[in-house]
Amino acid sequence: MKVLIADDDQLSRMITKAAVEQSGHECIVAADGDAAWQLFQEHAPQAVVTDLMMPGLDGLALCRAIRAAEDGSYTYLILVTSHGTRNDVLAGMEAGADDYVTKPLDPFSLHTRLLAAQRITSLHADLARYRLALAEQARTDPLTKLHNRLKLSEDLDQLHARCERYGRDYSLAMCDVDHFKSYNDIYGHQAGDAALEAIAGAIAHQARKGDGVYRFGGEEFLFVLPEQSLAEARLVVERARAAVGALGIVHSGDSSGVLSISAGLASYVEGHRVDSEQLLKEADLALYRAKAAGRNTVAVAE
Repeated sequence: MKVLIADDDQLSRMITKAAVEQSGHECIVAADGDAAWQLFQEHAPQAVVTDLMMPGLDGLALCRAIRAAEDGSYTYLILVTSHGTRNDVLAGMEAGADDYVTKPLDPFSLHTRLLAAQRITSLHADLARYRLALAEQARTDPLTKLHNRLKLSEDLDQLHARCERYGRDYSLAMCDVDHFKSYNDIYGHQAGDAALEAIAGAIAHQARKGDGVYRFGGEEFLFVLPEQSLAEARLVVERARAAVGALGIVHSGDSSGVLSISAGLASYVEGHRVDSEQLLKEADLALYRAKAAGRNTVAVAE
């Protein structure tokens, strides 16, 4: 565990540092509150042992600053006080401290508190990982492993705001698997799920690193293509359409004999700065035009 010590008294720093290192922890030392705050931001220690009274930020102000800066992580704060009065202890806890020790420092007392710190910060780290995993799971389609509508809403809002602010372009492509209902009717839903997984993999493989591919719902997928004009986006979608055809998923209910996709394209470009909801509608309307034109094709929004 990485431990930051903040104390303006040299002897106290030496004693505390020796106790921390004897407990088997890495040590960072600051001689005042301002230096401690700087070191905290640079090194993100799991625990801080801070004197109550010192130049710059005092112990209470340092505790408050650390608590205000925490974002998903947790730092165990131990306040060191010369008096240990009830008012000092209460003020420290209200400022965000987890525990306190009194001067002169007893190495054994500090050791026991660092054991608690290690246990608590480890639990918080585990919880942060679980929260991150759950957040990712909530934004991932369980079948295709593509991002879902929730993630699309978040990403598209951010992209649109950025492009609106800086005058950048982006394109959307709504894709739909042709005659998928009849495929499920003929081959069953298990085969339909397997087909969707394969198609999702094929179209995602055609996206660039900065592009987004989402399962929009059912057999519909959406490309979000930053920094791409209509012509550039069409090349990506045509490659995706060809990749799906190359899978050769047999479908006796389709005139081509295999599963295919149709797509509708719309772009946020100079002269057409509409909101993202309108752009989605335009891509969807273009998709209907592709379907009406015989399917297995790409249509562009008017």
